[in-house]
Amino acid sequence: MTRQQTLTAALGGVAMLAAAALLWPQSGPAAAEARADAPTMAASGEPVLLELFTSQGCSSCPPADRLAAQLATDPNLVVIARPVTYWDRLGWKDTLAREDNTMLQQDYARRGLAGRNGVYTPQLVVDGRFGAVGSRSDDIAAGVKRYGSAGDATIRAAKREAGGYAVSLTGTGEGKGELVLVAVTRKVTVGIGSGENGGRKVGYTNVLRAERKIADWQGGPAQVAVRADQLRVAGADAYALVLRAPGGGTVFAARWLT
Repeated sequence: MTRQQTLTAALGGVAMLAAAALLWPQSGPAAAEARADAPTMAASGEPVLLELFTSQGCSSCPPADRLAAQLATDPNLVVIARPVTYWDRLGWKDTLAREDNTMLQQDYARRGLAGRNGVYTPQLVVDGRFGAVGSRSDDIAAGVKRYGSAGDATIRAAKREAGGYAVSLTGTGEGKGELVLVAVTRKVTVGIGSGENGGRKVGYTNVLRAERKIADWQGGPAQVAVRADQLRVAGADAYALVLRAPGGGTVFAARWLT
C-alpha cells in the first residue's frame, strides 16, 4: 500500500541520543525545543499505530511528548503514550509508568525493529515494525510511509443501541493475532518534583491506562462485541482497538472507537 505524508514544518533542532543497545535502556542529551508549528502527517488508508515510549525521568522526552500531541490530531494516526519504568531508579518515580509498557518495549527489541532498535527513550514505534527517536519527525514520517498499515487487515466498529460496539475484522493477517482494547486518558499534565525534569510541568497525550485482550484472531472475517462495561476504565476517556501479533509482534490494524 502506498502512503503519502506531508510535513508542515520541521522541528527546531535535532534531538540526539546515545546509541541504543539492545535490551539496555538508554537516554540522550536534552533535545531542542519543538516549535509550535511542529510537523503533522496526512496518511492515507488504514490508521497507523504510533506508540511512544517515554518517561518523566528522561530529559530528552518532552520534545517527543509535544510532537506526539501534535501527531495525535491526525485522524489517520492512533497515537498512544506508553511511559516506562526503568528510569525510576534515577530518583523520580514516573506517576504514569506501567511495567507492561516496559515489557512490551523489551519484546519489540528482542524481536528486532527496523529503523532504530533497542530500549531507549524517547522511542516511537510504528505499527510494531519500525523504531525511531520520538522527536525526529522526518524519521517518523519515513517509518509511517514504509511500514505503516503494511498488511491488509482492517477494523470496523459501529455503536450498538444497547451500548458498546459491534466490531468487524477482515484481512489475512500474518499468523495468529489478538484484538486488544486499549484505554487512555487524552490529556495529562504532571508536575515533576525531581530528577532530570525536576521542576517542570510536562503534558502527555493519550496515556495508556489499561489494556485487555478481548478476542483471538486467526485471520479472515470475524465479528467481535465490545461490551459497554468494558468501556468504563477508571480515569480513561478514550478507547482504541489494536489487532496485533502476541508478545510484542507486529500490528495488523488499529482504530479509535468514536
